[in-house]
Amino acid sequence: MTSTVTAAAVSKNFGAYQDAAVRDPVIITKNGRPRTVLIAYEDYLRLTKRERRVELTSALGDDELLMIEASEIDGGLDHLNLELSTSKYAAD
Repeated sequence: MTSTVTAAAVSKNFGAYQDAAVRDPVIITKNGRPRTVLIAYEDYLRLTKRERRVELTSALGDDELLMIEASEIDGGLDHLNLELSTSKYAAD
């Protein structure tokens, strides 16, 4: 279970919170507000691998744009298609 502690508590007993963070993230607050999270190194590696590369749509060719326009989400995710079509960002 994720725990929330003050920065002062962490500084007084860092080793214990470091051990706790290996099991579950530890949210560290400053002035009563969440400020940082202490996590296991393996979790950090897993999260950084999920970073995605972003490219401008202007860099896509016509064939790629046509393929994107023709694509559909898997049937089990139709609720996402509905969300796209009713979004304020939906194409007119």
